[in-house]
Amino acid sequence: MAYITINKNNFFNNLDIIAKQTKSVDKIALVLKDNAYGHGLLEMAKLAKEYGITKAVVRTNEEAKSIDNFFEYILVLSDIPKQKSKKVRYTINGLNSIDKFPVGTKVELKVDTGMHRNGVAISELKEAFLKIKKANLELEAVFTHHRNADELTSEWFWQNDNFKFVKEESISLSKEFGFKNFRFHSSNSASLFRCNNFYEDMARVGIAAYGCLKLPNSLNQANLKPVLSLYASKISSKELKAGQRVGYGGNYQVSEDSIASNYNFGYGDGFLRVCSNNYKTPQDIKLIGRVSMDNSSFLSGDDELLVFNDAREVAIFAQTISYEVLTSLKADIKREIV
Repeated sequence: MAYITINKNNFFNNLDIIAKQTKSVDKIALVLKDNAYGHGLLEMAKLAKEYGITKAVVRTNEEAKSIDNFFEYILVLSDIPKQKSKKVRYTINGLNSIDKFPVGTKVELKVDTGMHRNGVAISELKEAFLKIKKANLELEAVFTHHRNADELTSEWFWQNDNFKFVKEESISLSKEFGFKNFRFHSSNSASLFRCNNFYEDMARVGIAAYGCLKLPNSLNQANLKPVLSLYASKISSKELKAGQRVGYGGNYQVSEDSIASNYNFGYGDGFLRVCSNNYKTPQDIKLIGRVSMDNSSFLSGDDELLVFNDAREVAIFAQTISYEVLTSLKADIKREIV
């Protein structure tokens, strides 16, 4: 099977840059949802703890349980617990979910400041505080999420203004309803690197930590380095004659006599099929024919092939984003820290 390497030095380089931006390692909440963006949940949790990260953000209870021993604080974005936890905080994504949390659960209220996805409306803020109080939940924070921080529009400023109002209202409501030690956070990776003076209680950092943040050229371009590289091993080689066609549908025809090899990585492992006949490796080796379920063909005779070491480059060929490239990688692919 193919294998993945995780570059520890690159990961720590990225965390150094992020810590400089947040002004404190303690303000970094590493996003580890969806198998740490394909990097490996336990592998990245282990490295984060070694670096000194104490906060993590995940999607589910199961993810939180898996990394419980690595962090002091864990925020679950879209799950409801069966019992409260001293360490794990849970997101309230809407008014109708508040009465589903066990009494005493530590919660953080998500507010919709313009994303129009999850979160209570700004006009529902007081009602949310009241329902949280009646449900005997421990409200610790209010947060939001940006929809356009990685694009050159004014909407980032608009949402910041909306969240500023939310903060002012929340401080007043927290006093009214007796919630103490209140926190706020709104920055994802892109938003953090648009800030000239970060001042919130934490930043939820995902793609920047993994070195694949992509911002318009006019915005701050930190020297982040991709962490994940993917390698595949040769299954077999063929001597192809000019005019012969390769793979399902035979929709790639070689123009000259060539050596082609089949490698043990396909769409069943997470290699996007849209790359068929439309991808070159970092060594400029061409993918030929359709990506199959368990293998792919390249114009190479090498025993081992570096498929990619920067998901942003694959995303260009696949006309998608690095997030999809990374999270498509199956969890059973061996991951090795180097």
